[in-house]
This record gives sequence, structure tokens and C-alpha cells, in this order.
Amino acid sequence: MSTLHLGPQRIVCLTEETTEWLYLLGQEQRIVGISGYTVRPRRARDEKPKVSAFLNAKIDKILALQPDCVFGFSDLQADIAASLIRAGVQVTVFNQRSVDEIFSMLFQVAAMVGCAEEGLARIDVMRLRLEAIRAEVTALVAAGKRRPKVFFEEWDEPHISGIRWVSELLGIAGGDDVFPELAVQSLGKDRIIAESAEIVARSPDIVIGSWCGKKFRPEKVAARAGWQDVPAVRDGQLFEIKSADILQPGPAALTDGVAQMHRIVTEWMKQHG
Repeated sequence: MSTLHLGPQRIVCLTEETTEWLYLLGQEQRIVGISGYTVRPRRARDEKPKVSAFLNAKIDKILALQPDCVFGFSDLQADIAASLIRAGVQVTVFNQRSVDEIFSMLFQVAAMVGCAEEGLARIDVMRLRLEAIRAEVTALVAAGKRRPKVFFEEWDEPHISGIRWVSELLGIAGGDDVFPELAVQSLGKDRIIAESAEIVARSPDIVIGSWCGKKFRPEKVAARAGWQDVPAVRDGQLFEIKSADILQPGPAALTDGVAQMHRIVTEWMKQHG
């Protein structure tokens, strides 16, 4: 049975993850507007009008597109959602923070566009890949390899870390988050590390930076006062993962993002007993 006329037909996606997922499901014809930060898939930027940033949106432009549904993300887009709801638009705002919640969001979107079966099939593939990564790590540990301590830096000034799905994926990939306690905090302001010395004291073996779209500068990290004896700095273990690949709580993090973390971590593990 055709899925074309099931669910919303004119969707605006205020963040990238729902755009990428609808493209993967072959439902891109339903999308009438996207976030200006969208880079996955690349062709979406050429094919769809850009109607929002992250914290603000062009409400008049969205309304002119006559959407029958708008997908948003988190409390940070609550004001945008409220404006659209007052204008009579159906708005669904997801708030996925964990790996399981990302999978739940993906299923809900797939079901809304009549693609529940295909969505589940794709979700199963992603889950199996995560299990395969976990098994590879287990084998390395059984062979006597140590899991590295990893500091994931979401922003540099101030230092922010601990976003939950990243922390969980890092654990699957084989690394131990040096700030696991921050993963329970959903808001960025609650995940600020006030003193750089706190990071130094946790002695990370690897530093992975993903500065929310700003280019990661390993030389700036290495030059921080008091960081020269940090194992990650001393051994040149400073890496970037693009924010579009790991800070998007959707397909990207569950595929490319975790794969990059796994590659970084396992290369370290193979060199250390």
C-alpha cells in the first residue's frame, strides 16, 4: 500500500535529524522547509527552503509554506513552537536525550509518515551495528586492552561536556567518559565545567572536540595552561568529530558519529595494554 497520503504532507523540520531521517525513509517530498544548519543530507540544502536557525525561526516564512506539521527539538525551541501553535499549526517537539530516546523518536516519525515497518527495519540495522561495536570492545578488553578515559568537549569557552547520548555512545565505542555525572543534566548550562583544572585532574587519555559547528583547534587545547602533562595532550590524542555527525540526536550520531569514536578509541586500545 502506498504511504504517500498517510500522515502529514507538508512538514517543516526545525532541526537536522528529522530531515535526515525523512530522506532515509524516502519521504523527502513531504519536507517543505528545513533548518539553516542542515548539512545531512547535503542535497537538502539545495532542495528545501531554509526557514530557521536553532533558537529562532522565520515564523512568517514557515506559515507561508502552509505546513500541516512542524518537527522541533527540546525546550530550546519552545518559543518557536508556541508561536506556531498560536497560529494554528500542528507542532511536535521531541526531547530525545538518550540513545533509546533517539530510537523512539525515529520510530515515532516513521509511524507518522506511514513508514513504521521500514523505520523499524532501519532501526534494527542501527541497533545491530551498535551491538557489533560493543562486542568488538568486549573482545579487546578480554585480550587485556584497557578502555581509555575520554573527555568529550562540546564547547570550549566555557568548557561544556556530558551530553547524554554522546556519553552513552562513547561507552559503547569503548571509551569511559571522564564526566559521567554530567550526562544526567539535559541543559547545557548545567553541564559547564567551571575550572579547567577539573578536566586536568581527571587525566583523559583522549580528548574529542565537537564545538557546535565551530572548528576544533587541537593546538589551542594543547596550549591550555596546565594541560601539558595531560596524557591526551602529551601523546597527541586530540581529535575532532564534526558536530553534524555527533551532536545531532538522530541517525548521524547512531551511525557516523559512533563509528568515528570507535575508530579513535580502538586505535588507542590496540596501542595500550
